[in-house]
Parts: sequence; C-alpha cells; structure tokens
Amino acid sequence: MRAAAIAVIVAAVVNVVTVSSPVFAQEPPPRLPFVVVDLHANVPKFPGDASLADSRGLTSAAELPGAGLGGGDIGLHVYPLRWRAVTFGVGGQLTRARAQQTPANVSGQILRPVAEHFTTISPQISFNFGSGTGWSYLSGGMGVAKWSIVPDGVTPLAADEEQLKTINYGGGARWFIKPHVAFSLDVRFYAVNPGTPAFGFPGSPRTTFLIIGAGVSLK
Repeated sequence: MRAAAIAVIVAAVVNVVTVSSPVFAQEPPPRLPFVVVDLHANVPKFPGDASLADSRGLTSAAELPGAGLGGGDIGLHVYPLRWRAVTFGVGGQLTRARAQQTPANVSGQILRPVAEHFTTISPQISFNFGSGTGWSYLSGGMGVAKWSIVPDGVTPLAADEEQLKTINYGGGARWFIKPHVAFSLDVRFYAVNPGTPAFGFPGSPRTTFLIIGAGVSLK
C-alpha cells in the first residue's frame, strides 16, 4: 500500500515537472548587442534669445529661425558591461542640425532670412535598461560644437567658426522590429558655453536647447 502511494506521488511529481518544464526552461531575454549604430533625422528647437541675436548683429530676435528640419545624427555605441538590470555603454555621436526661415516684416522693420547651423561631436556614456529586443537609456557626454547664425548674403563672423564646449544629456529607446533593425528615438538637450566677444559684437550667451532625433538603429 505504501509502495503504491509512493508510486502515485512519484508519478505526480514527474507529471508536474514534465508539464512545467517548458516554463522553467524558457531562455532568458537576449542581452544587448555588443555594437549598435544609430542613423537619425532630427528636429532642433533653437532659442530665440535677444542676446543671441545681438552676438551676430541681427536686427532683432525675430530673425532667428527657431525650430528647424533637415539635420541628422550618426552614433556608434558599444555595450561591454552588464551589472544586474543595467548595461553600461560607451560611444559617440555626431549631430548636425539646421533651421532657416524668411521672417515676416513687423512694425516697419525689414527682417532678413537667416540660416542657423549647429554641428557637434561628443563621446557618450549610457545607462541602458531592457533586453536585446528593446531597451531604454539615459546618456550624456561632453564635446565641442560650432554654431553658425548667418543672415542671407552676409559673410559669416568669427563667432560662427568658434569651437564651443558643449554638454549633452538626454535619453531614448530602441525597439527592434527585425532581428537587426530597430526604430529608435532620442531626446537630447545641448548646453553650450558662452562665445567670445569679437569685432564689436558681444559673445553668444550660455544656452541650452533641445534636439529630437528619430530613425533606425542597426546591430
């Protein structure tokens, strides 16, 4: 009788283990890939600061273009280390953003078309949360930037060629829609150091503005 009971218990345990094994045998989610390349188009929201306009001899802040379209980002990131839920990344990003507009004349002022270009390259450190099928991140870095603000038909000033120390910080996410291709989004702030006064113009102010990038990531 006891042997029969033991046999029933053993059979029940074997049955539970057999039924449950697919659950327990599930593979953990894939880790982040070692290397990812980002290719983004971007939309900058440049500031409309009067002191920024003064640094380029503009008639008023109304000549500054503001938001733009047509720039892009290229990033290369490596993920060598994971600790608990966080994967640490290092890499770099090249960003070029642009804006241009022909402002409407106001109060009898003749406002000129102005082109604004921002180019920066920077190393980055990132903290990543998720798996190889999709993850979010926070990242930041420090590099240099050139910020040109040039009215139509005017020769660029020395300020347009000056290299300015720039800190970037932000975050984003990547969602892999195919094994090696993801949709990715990056929201980033750029804190730009003041420019140097030259040729009778004041230096550009310390400025922080936003660039939103979206596109694909490749692993």
